[in-house]
Amino acid sequence: MMPAVSSGSKACKVNRFNVSMGYRKFSADYLFTGNQLLGQDHVLVTDEKGYIQAILPAGEAGGDVQELAGILSPGFINAHCHLELSHMKGIIPSGTGMIDFLLTVMGRRFFPEEQVLQAISDAENAMLENGIVAVGDICNTADTTGQKRQERLYYHNFIEAIGFVEATAGDRFNMAKGVWEQLKSLKGAGNATIVPHAPYSVSPALFGLIANMEGNNLLSLHNQESPAEDDFFQHGTGDFHRLYEALKLDISFYQPAGKSSLQACLPWFNHHQSLILVHNVMTREEDLQYIQVAGNHLPKLYFCLCPNANLYIGNGLPDIDLLRRYQSTIAIGTDSLASNHQLNVLAELKTLRQHYPAIPIAELLQWATFNGAKALGIEHGFGSFDPGKKPGILLVQPDLSGVKRLL
Repeated sequence: MMPAVSSGSKACKVNRFNVSMGYRKFSADYLFTGNQLLGQDHVLVTDEKGYIQAILPAGEAGGDVQELAGILSPGFINAHCHLELSHMKGIIPSGTGMIDFLLTVMGRRFFPEEQVLQAISDAENAMLENGIVAVGDICNTADTTGQKRQERLYYHNFIEAIGFVEATAGDRFNMAKGVWEQLKSLKGAGNATIVPHAPYSVSPALFGLIANMEGNNLLSLHNQESPAEDDFFQHGTGDFHRLYEALKLDISFYQPAGKSSLQACLPWFNHHQSLILVHNVMTREEDLQYIQVAGNHLPKLYFCLCPNANLYIGNGLPDIDLLRRYQSTIAIGTDSLASNHQLNVLAELKTLRQHYPAIPIAELLQWATFNGAKALGIEHGFGSFDPGKKPGILLVQPDLSGVKRLL
Protein backbone atom coordinates (compact mmCIF):
# COMPACT_ATOMS: atom_id res chain seq x y z
CA MET A 1 0.00 0.00 0.00
CA MET A 2 1.05 3.57 -0.62
CA PRO A 3 2.01 5.60 2.46
CA ALA A 4 -0.59 8.14 3.54
CA VAL A 5 -0.22 11.49 1.80
CA SER A 6 -1.31 14.59 3.67
CA SER A 7 -3.18 17.36 1.89
CA GLY A 8 -0.41 19.80 2.76
CA SER A 9 -0.30 23.55 2.58
CA LYS A 10 -0.86 25.36 -0.69
CA ALA A 11 2.30 27.35 -0.03
CA CYS A 12 5.28 25.77 -1.76
CA LYS A 13 7.52 24.08 0.80
CA VAL A 14 11.22 23.55 0.33
CA ASN A 15 12.14 19.93 -0.29
CA ARG A 16 14.76 18.07 -2.25
CA PHE A 17 12.50 17.96 -5.33
CA ASN A 18 12.37 21.79 -5.42
CA VAL A 19 16.08 22.36 -5.26
CA SER A 20 17.51 19.37 -7.12
CA MET A 21 17.75 18.86 -10.84
CA GLY A 22 16.89 15.67 -12.68
CA TYR A 23 13.32 15.08 -11.50
CA ARG A 24 10.13 14.84 -13.54
CA LYS A 25 6.77 15.79 -12.07
CA PHE A 26 3.32 14.80 -13.32
CA SER A 27 -0.18 15.73 -12.30
CA ALA A 28 -3.51 14.86 -13.89
CA ASP A 29 -7.22 14.86 -13.18
CA TYR A 30 -6.67 11.65 -11.24
CA LEU A 31 -3.65 9.72 -10.01
CA PHE A 32 -4.09 5.96 -9.62
CA THR A 33 -1.36 4.64 -7.36
CA GLY A 34 -1.90 0.96 -8.11
CA ASN A 35 -4.15 0.65 -5.07
CA GLN A 36 -6.19 3.83 -4.84
CA LEU A 37 -7.43 6.74 -6.92
CA LEU A 38 -6.22 10.19 -5.83
CA GLY A 39 -7.35 13.58 -7.08
CA GLN A 40 -5.58 16.29 -9.07
CA ASP A 41 -4.11 17.82 -5.91
CA HIS A 42 -1.31 15.23 -5.99
CA VAL A 43 1.92 15.17 -7.98
CA LEU A 44 3.90 12.13 -9.04
CA VAL A 45 7.68 12.63 -8.90
CA THR A 46 10.19 10.42 -10.73
CA ASP A 47 13.85 10.64 -11.59
CA GLU A 48 14.96 10.94 -15.22
CA LYS A 49 15.04 7.15 -15.63
CA GLY A 50 11.45 6.71 -14.46
CA TYR A 51 12.07 5.44 -10.93
CA ILE A 52 9.35 6.64 -8.56
CA GLN A 53 10.53 9.13 -5.95
CA ALA A 54 7.35 10.28 -4.23
CA ILE A 55 3.72 11.30 -4.44
CA LEU A 56 3.36 14.78 -3.00
CA PRO A 57 0.52 17.18 -2.28
CA ALA A 58 0.46 19.73 -5.11
CA GLY A 59 1.36 22.55 -2.73
CA GLU A 60 4.61 20.84 -1.81
CA ALA A 61 5.73 19.75 -5.25
CA GLY A 62 7.39 22.94 -6.42
CA GLY A 63 7.49 24.05 -10.06
CA ASP A 64 7.93 22.38 -13.44
CA VAL A 65 4.92 20.11 -13.00
CA GLN A 66 3.60 18.62 -16.24
CA GLU A 67 -0.20 18.95 -16.03
CA LEU A 68 -2.23 16.42 -18.01
CA ALA A 69 -5.84 15.49 -18.68
CA GLY A 70 -6.76 11.94 -17.70
CA ILE A 71 -5.64 9.33 -15.16
CA LEU A 72 -1.99 8.72 -14.31
CA SER A 73 -1.48 4.97 -13.88
CA PRO A 74 1.36 2.47 -13.53
CA GLY A 75 2.09 0.42 -16.64
CA PHE A 76 -0.23 -2.44 -17.51
CA ILE A 77 0.53 -6.10 -16.79
CA ASN A 78 -0.63 -8.58 -19.43
CA ALA A 79 -0.86 -11.66 -17.21
CA HIS A 80 -1.73 -14.11 -20.01
CA CYS A 81 -0.56 -13.97 -23.60
CA HIS A 82 0.53 -16.32 -26.40
CA LEU A 83 3.02 -14.11 -28.25
CA GLU A 84 4.22 -17.01 -30.41
CA LEU A 85 0.75 -17.28 -32.04
CA SER A 86 0.78 -13.70 -33.32
CA HIS A 87 1.11 -14.86 -36.94
CA MET A 88 -2.38 -16.38 -36.67
CA LYS A 89 -4.13 -13.02 -36.42
CA GLY A 90 -7.39 -13.10 -38.38
CA ILE A 91 -6.97 -16.72 -39.49
CA ILE A 92 -9.54 -18.31 -37.17
CA PRO A 93 -13.04 -16.84 -37.53
CA SER A 94 -14.79 -15.75 -34.35
CA GLY A 95 -17.53 -17.84 -32.81
CA THR A 96 -16.13 -21.29 -33.61
CA GLY A 97 -16.49 -22.62 -30.08
CA MET A 98 -13.72 -24.17 -28.01
CA ILE A 99 -13.11 -27.49 -29.77
CA ASP A 100 -12.95 -26.14 -33.31
CA PHE A 101 -10.76 -23.28 -32.13
CA LEU A 102 -8.26 -25.73 -30.56
CA LEU A 103 -8.24 -27.95 -33.63
CA THR A 104 -7.61 -24.99 -35.93
CA VAL A 105 -4.74 -23.68 -33.79
CA MET A 106 -3.07 -27.09 -33.77
CA GLY A 107 -3.64 -27.63 -37.47
CA ARG A 108 -2.56 -24.22 -38.76
CA ARG A 109 0.16 -22.93 -36.44
CA PHE A 110 3.09 -23.81 -38.73
CA PHE A 111 4.11 -20.89 -40.97
CA PRO A 112 7.40 -19.73 -42.52
CA GLU A 113 9.85 -18.70 -39.81
CA GLU A 114 10.27 -15.18 -41.20
CA GLN A 115 6.52 -14.60 -41.02
CA VAL A 116 6.32 -15.95 -37.47
CA LEU A 117 9.20 -13.78 -36.21
CA GLN A 118 7.91 -10.63 -37.88
CA ALA A 119 4.48 -11.14 -36.35
CA ILE A 120 6.08 -11.59 -32.90
CA SER A 121 8.00 -8.33 -33.34
CA ASP A 122 4.92 -6.45 -34.52
CA ALA A 123 2.85 -7.77 -31.62
CA GLU A 124 5.45 -6.75 -29.05
CA ASN A 125 5.57 -3.26 -30.59
CA ALA A 126 1.79 -3.05 -30.22
CA MET A 127 1.95 -4.11 -26.57
CA LEU A 128 4.50 -1.38 -25.87
CA GLU A 129 2.32 1.21 -27.58
CA ASN A 130 -0.68 0.00 -25.58
CA GLY A 131 1.04 0.65 -22.26
CA ILE A 132 2.01 -2.91 -21.36
CA VAL A 133 5.24 -3.25 -19.36
CA ALA A 134 5.24 -6.93 -18.33
CA VAL A 135 3.78 -10.12 -19.78
CA GLY A 136 2.97 -13.63 -18.62
CA ASP A 137 3.70 -15.40 -21.89
CA ILE A 138 2.69 -18.96 -22.77
CA CYS A 139 5.33 -20.79 -24.78
CA ASN A 140 5.12 -24.10 -26.61
CA THR A 141 8.20 -23.24 -28.68
CA ALA A 142 11.29 -21.06 -28.34
CA ASP A 143 10.18 -18.83 -31.25
CA THR A 144 9.98 -15.70 -29.07
CA THR A 145 13.50 -16.03 -27.64
CA GLY A 146 15.19 -13.62 -30.05
CA GLN A 147 12.61 -10.90 -29.51
CA LYS A 148 12.72 -11.25 -25.75
CA ARG A 149 16.49 -10.97 -25.76
CA GLN A 150 16.05 -7.26 -26.61
CA GLU A 151 14.59 -6.77 -23.07
CA ARG A 152 11.97 -4.22 -24.11
CA LEU A 153 9.36 -5.82 -21.85
CA TYR A 154 9.57 -8.02 -18.77
CA TYR A 155 8.39 -11.58 -19.47
CA HIS A 156 7.58 -14.52 -17.28
CA ASN A 157 7.69 -17.45 -19.70
CA PHE A 158 5.19 -20.20 -18.94
CA ILE A 159 6.45 -23.27 -20.84
CA GLU A 160 3.44 -25.49 -21.48
CA ALA A 161 3.53 -29.25 -21.11
CA ILE A 162 0.73 -31.13 -22.87
CA GLY A 163 -0.04 -34.84 -22.76
CA PHE A 164 -3.25 -36.54 -21.66
CA VAL A 165 -2.00 -40.11 -22.00
CA GLU A 166 -0.21 -41.31 -18.85
CA ALA A 167 2.46 -43.30 -20.68
CA THR A 168 3.78 -40.21 -22.50
CA ALA A 169 4.23 -38.06 -19.37
CA GLY A 170 8.03 -38.37 -19.21
CA ASP A 171 8.56 -37.60 -22.88
CA ARG A 172 6.16 -34.66 -22.80
CA PHE A 173 7.81 -33.22 -19.71
CA ASN A 174 11.25 -33.51 -21.30
CA MET A 175 9.99 -31.75 -24.44
CA ALA A 176 8.78 -28.84 -22.32
CA LYS A 177 12.05 -28.86 -20.41
CA GLY A 178 13.94 -28.43 -23.68
CA VAL A 179 12.03 -25.22 -24.43
CA TRP A 180 12.45 -24.14 -20.79
CA GLU A 181 16.23 -24.54 -21.04
CA GLN A 182 16.32 -22.10 -23.97
CA LEU A 183 14.07 -19.46 -22.41
CA LYS A 184 15.49 -19.55 -18.90
CA SER A 185 18.87 -18.61 -20.35
CA LEU A 186 17.60 -15.11 -21.18
CA LYS A 187 19.33 -12.69 -18.85
CA GLY A 188 17.31 -9.73 -17.66
CA ALA A 189 14.32 -10.62 -19.81
CA GLY A 190 12.35 -12.48 -17.14
CA ASN A 191 11.95 -15.96 -15.74
CA ALA A 192 10.65 -19.32 -16.95
CA THR A 193 8.64 -22.14 -15.39
CA ILE A 194 7.04 -25.31 -16.78
CA VAL A 195 3.24 -25.34 -16.50
CA PRO A 196 0.30 -27.59 -17.36
CA HIS A 197 -1.78 -26.49 -20.34
CA ALA A 198 -5.26 -27.41 -19.09
CA PRO A 199 -7.02 -30.10 -17.04
CA TYR A 200 -8.26 -31.86 -20.19
CA SER A 201 -4.78 -32.04 -21.78
CA VAL A 202 -2.53 -33.12 -18.90
CA SER A 203 -2.37 -36.57 -17.30
CA PRO A 204 -2.02 -37.11 -13.53
CA ALA A 205 1.57 -38.27 -14.06
CA LEU A 206 2.43 -35.12 -16.01
CA PHE A 207 0.72 -32.94 -13.39
CA GLY A 208 2.93 -34.61 -10.80
CA LEU A 209 6.16 -34.00 -12.73
CA ILE A 210 5.29 -30.33 -13.18
CA ALA A 211 4.11 -29.67 -9.62
CA ASN A 212 7.09 -31.41 -8.03
CA MET A 213 9.84 -29.89 -10.18
CA GLU A 214 12.25 -28.10 -7.86
CA GLY A 215 11.88 -24.31 -7.98
CA ASN A 216 8.86 -24.52 -10.28
CA ASN A 217 6.69 -22.31 -8.09
CA LEU A 218 4.90 -19.87 -10.41
CA LEU A 219 2.38 -21.72 -12.55
CA SER A 220 -0.47 -21.08 -14.95
CA LEU A 221 -3.46 -23.17 -16.08
CA HIS A 222 -6.19 -22.66 -18.66
CA ASN A 223 -9.23 -23.14 -16.44
CA GLN A 224 -12.91 -23.89 -17.16
CA GLU A 225 -12.91 -22.08 -20.48
CA SER A 226 -16.03 -23.77 -21.86
CA PRO A 227 -19.05 -25.84 -20.73
CA ALA A 228 -17.55 -28.87 -22.49
CA GLU A 229 -14.68 -28.98 -19.99
CA ASP A 230 -16.88 -29.52 -16.95
CA ASP A 231 -19.15 -31.90 -18.90
CA PHE A 232 -16.10 -34.04 -19.54
CA PHE A 233 -14.89 -34.01 -15.92
CA GLN A 234 -18.24 -34.37 -14.23
CA HIS A 235 -19.93 -36.88 -16.53
CA GLY A 236 -17.39 -38.04 -19.12
CA THR A 237 -19.57 -36.61 -21.87
CA GLY A 238 -19.51 -33.64 -24.20
CA ASP A 239 -17.62 -32.19 -27.12
CA PHE A 240 -14.11 -32.98 -25.88
CA HIS A 241 -14.51 -36.51 -27.19
CA ARG A 242 -14.48 -34.99 -30.67
CA LEU A 243 -11.12 -33.36 -29.88
CA TYR A 244 -9.53 -36.64 -28.77
CA GLU A 245 -10.94 -38.47 -31.80
CA ALA A 246 -9.48 -35.84 -34.13
CA LEU A 247 -6.11 -36.25 -32.38
CA LYS A 248 -6.44 -40.06 -32.66
CA LEU A 249 -6.05 -40.48 -28.90
CA ASP A 250 -7.44 -43.58 -27.24
CA ILE A 251 -8.91 -42.37 -23.94
CA SER A 252 -10.79 -45.54 -23.07
CA PHE A 253 -8.86 -45.46 -19.78
CA TYR A 254 -10.57 -42.23 -18.73
CA GLN A 255 -12.94 -42.16 -15.76
CA PRO A 256 -14.75 -38.87 -15.04
CA ALA A 257 -13.93 -37.27 -11.72
CA GLY A 258 -17.55 -36.49 -10.91
CA LYS A 259 -16.57 -32.92 -10.03
CA SER A 260 -15.53 -29.76 -11.85
CA SER A 261 -12.19 -29.74 -13.65
CA LEU A 262 -10.90 -27.12 -11.21
CA GLN A 263 -11.70 -29.21 -8.16
CA ALA A 264 -10.26 -32.28 -9.86
CA CYS A 265 -6.85 -30.77 -10.62
CA LEU A 266 -6.13 -28.30 -7.79
CA PRO A 267 -4.96 -31.06 -5.39
CA TRP A 268 -2.02 -31.76 -7.71
CA PHE A 269 -0.39 -28.45 -6.76
CA ASN A 270 1.57 -27.55 -3.63
CA HIS A 271 0.59 -24.95 -1.06
CA HIS A 272 3.85 -23.00 -1.49
CA GLN A 273 3.19 -22.44 -5.21
CA SER A 274 1.29 -19.66 -6.98
CA LEU A 275 -1.17 -20.54 -9.73
CA ILE A 276 -2.75 -18.24 -12.31
CA LEU A 277 -6.12 -19.63 -13.38
CA VAL A 278 -6.89 -18.29 -16.84
CA HIS A 279 -10.33 -17.63 -18.39
CA ASN A 280 -12.60 -19.06 -15.64
CA VAL A 281 -15.71 -18.79 -17.82
CA MET A 282 -17.43 -21.73 -16.10
CA THR A 283 -16.11 -21.17 -12.57
CA ARG A 284 -19.07 -21.54 -10.22
CA GLU A 285 -19.84 -20.80 -6.60
CA GLU A 286 -19.19 -24.39 -5.54
CA ASP A 287 -15.65 -24.05 -6.94
CA LEU A 288 -15.01 -20.90 -4.93
CA GLN A 289 -16.50 -22.52 -1.83
CA TYR A 290 -14.18 -25.48 -2.36
CA ILE A 291 -11.21 -23.07 -2.55
CA GLN A 292 -12.39 -21.30 0.59
CA VAL A 293 -12.64 -24.54 2.58
CA ALA A 294 -9.32 -25.97 1.30
CA GLY A 295 -7.60 -22.71 2.20
CA ASN A 296 -3.90 -23.07 2.98
CA HIS A 297 -3.70 -26.54 1.43
CA LEU A 298 -3.94 -24.99 -2.04
CA PRO A 299 -1.50 -22.76 -3.93
CA LYS A 300 -1.97 -19.00 -3.93
CA LEU A 301 -4.58 -18.46 -6.64
CA TYR A 302 -5.01 -15.62 -9.13
CA PHE A 303 -7.94 -15.42 -11.54
CA CYS A 304 -6.89 -14.00 -14.89
CA LEU A 305 -9.67 -12.68 -17.15
CA CYS A 306 -9.34 -12.49 -20.95
CA PRO A 307 -12.82 -11.21 -21.88
CA ASN A 308 -12.21 -10.33 -25.51
CA ALA A 309 -10.80 -13.79 -26.24
CA ASN A 310 -13.74 -15.43 -24.47
CA LEU A 311 -16.15 -13.46 -26.66
CA TYR A 312 -14.09 -14.10 -29.80
CA ILE A 313 -14.15 -17.87 -29.35
CA GLY A 314 -17.80 -17.83 -28.30
CA ASN A 315 -17.63 -19.05 -24.71
CA GLY A 316 -19.12 -15.95 -23.05
CA LEU A 317 -17.79 -14.09 -20.03
CA PRO A 318 -17.05 -15.33 -16.51
CA ASP A 319 -19.34 -14.48 -13.61
CA ILE A 320 -17.18 -11.59 -12.49
CA ASP A 321 -19.57 -10.44 -9.77
CA LEU A 322 -19.22 -13.92 -8.24
CA LEU A 323 -15.43 -13.70 -8.29
CA ARG A 324 -15.58 -10.28 -6.67
CA ARG A 325 -18.02 -11.49 -4.01
CA TYR A 326 -15.51 -14.15 -2.99
CA GLN A 327 -12.72 -11.55 -2.97
CA SER A 328 -10.76 -13.40 -5.65
CA THR A 329 -7.56 -11.71 -6.77
CA ILE A 330 -8.27 -10.79 -10.40
CA ALA A 331 -5.70 -9.98 -13.09
CA ILE A 332 -6.06 -9.21 -16.80
CA GLY A 333 -4.74 -10.99 -19.90
CA THR A 334 -5.19 -10.67 -23.64
CA ASP A 335 -4.74 -14.30 -24.76
CA SER A 336 -3.40 -14.48 -28.34
CA LEU A 337 -3.95 -12.82 -31.70
CA ALA A 338 -5.42 -16.15 -32.78
CA SER A 339 -8.31 -15.41 -30.40
CA ASN A 340 -8.28 -11.63 -30.16
CA HIS A 341 -8.15 -8.61 -32.45
CA GLN A 342 -5.41 -6.93 -30.41
CA LEU A 343 -3.02 -7.35 -27.47
CA ASN A 344 -4.35 -4.43 -25.47
CA VAL A 345 -5.11 -4.56 -21.74
CA LEU A 346 -7.08 -1.31 -21.95
CA ALA A 347 -9.40 -2.89 -24.54
CA GLU A 348 -10.02 -5.75 -22.08
CA LEU A 349 -10.93 -3.26 -19.35
CA LYS A 350 -13.27 -1.43 -21.72
CA THR A 351 -15.10 -4.68 -22.52
CA LEU A 352 -15.42 -5.47 -18.82
CA ARG A 353 -16.80 -1.97 -18.17
CA GLN A 354 -19.38 -2.41 -20.92
CA HIS A 355 -20.67 -5.65 -19.42
CA TYR A 356 -20.14 -4.77 -15.76
CA PRO A 357 -20.63 -0.99 -15.56
CA ALA A 358 -20.86 -1.00 -11.75
CA ILE A 359 -17.22 -1.99 -11.30
CA PRO A 360 -15.30 1.15 -10.23
CA ILE A 361 -12.56 2.35 -12.54
CA ALA A 362 -10.00 2.11 -9.71
CA GLU A 363 -10.79 -1.58 -9.24
CA LEU A 364 -10.39 -2.29 -12.96
CA LEU A 365 -7.06 -0.47 -13.00
CA GLN A 366 -5.85 -2.40 -9.97
CA TRP A 367 -6.59 -5.66 -11.80
CA ALA A 368 -4.51 -4.42 -14.74
CA THR A 369 -1.58 -3.15 -12.66
CA PHE A 370 -0.87 -4.21 -9.08
CA ASN A 371 -2.83 -7.48 -9.16
CA GLY A 372 -1.15 -8.52 -12.40
CA ALA A 373 2.25 -7.73 -10.92
CA LYS A 374 1.44 -9.86 -7.86
CA ALA A 375 0.27 -12.71 -10.10
CA LEU A 376 3.63 -12.69 -11.92
CA GLY A 377 5.59 -12.23 -8.69
CA ILE A 378 7.04 -8.88 -9.77
CA GLU A 379 5.23 -6.48 -7.43
CA HIS A 380 8.61 -5.42 -6.04
CA GLY A 381 9.27 -3.50 -9.28
CA PHE A 382 5.97 -3.11 -11.12
CA GLY A 383 2.29 -2.45 -10.58
CA SER A 384 2.24 0.60 -8.30
CA PHE A 385 3.82 3.99 -7.68
CA ASP A 386 5.76 2.98 -4.58
CA PRO A 387 9.12 4.81 -4.24
CA GLY A 388 11.99 2.90 -5.82
CA LYS A 389 9.90 1.10 -8.41
CA LYS A 390 10.08 1.65 -12.16
CA PRO A 391 6.55 0.56 -13.14
CA GLY A 392 6.10 2.69 -16.24
CA ILE A 393 3.76 5.69 -16.29
CA LEU A 394 0.62 5.84 -18.41
CA LEU A 395 -1.99 8.48 -19.09
CA VAL A 396 -5.35 6.71 -19.36
CA GLN A 397 -8.52 8.38 -20.63
CA PRO A 398 -11.28 8.15 -17.97
CA ASP A 399 -13.69 6.56 -20.48
CA LEU A 400 -11.00 3.95 -21.31
CA SER A 401 -10.91 5.15 -24.91
CA GLY A 402 -7.14 5.53 -25.07
CA VAL A 403 -3.80 5.32 -23.32
CA LYS A 404 -0.51 7.17 -23.78
CA ARG A 405 2.83 6.00 -22.47
CA LEU A 406 4.67 8.80 -20.64
CA LEU A 407 7.66 6.84 -19.27
